[in-house]
Amino acid sequence: MEIASDETTRICNHCDRAIPSSNIDLHYAHCSRNLEKCNVCGDMVPIRHAKEHFLNTHAPVACSLCSATMERGNLDIHKGESCPQRIVNCEFCEFPLPAIDLAEHQEVCGNRTEMCYQCNRYIRLRERYNHASRCTGIAENNVESSRDVGAPEREQGAPRRQPPEYSRKRLIFTIAVTGIAVLFGSLFFQKKAEASQVH
Repeated sequence: MEIASDETTRICNHCDRAIPSSNIDLHYAHCSRNLEKCNVCGDMVPIRHAKEHFLNTHAPVACSLCSATMERGNLDIHKGESCPQRIVNCEFCEFPLPAIDLAEHQEVCGNRTEMCYQCNRYIRLRERYNHASRCTGIAENNVESSRDVGAPEREQGAPRRQPPEYSRKRLIFTIAVTGIAVLFGSLFFQKKAEASQVH
């Protein structure tokens, strides 16, 4: 027994979906009794969940980082991709900071230099990937970056800067020590302020 594949359809007046003509009456009775169209997005939602749908998807909420107001359904995308206060990492030092400050920070940070251990030249961090792809490993006389190590300095065995991994560890250590110092300082001044209020 074959089933007719080109059965005619009709559009439901309630949900605007194409329904097989033989089922339209039954569908309409169920659809109009149990579903309602969201006034904001036009989705059909169960009547008993309409308020929940609005609160979870369309209710206006403020971003906890930048205080911008948007629909709740867009909040996660905003926080992950477009919030100016979301935390991002600098591509040069991997320091976490608000996205709004990233361009200014990277302008300065990218101008720092590190030694290329193949050609013994100082290279700006923003230029290191291009330099690495064309570095021959031979010390050149022409100036490529803001600083160059002179030949006499190299011959005398001048100390080289440590590789980037060491710099990152030192940066993290410095941040940790600074944080501890600030914590102790604030505790000290808080106790000093409390002591002066008691006397």
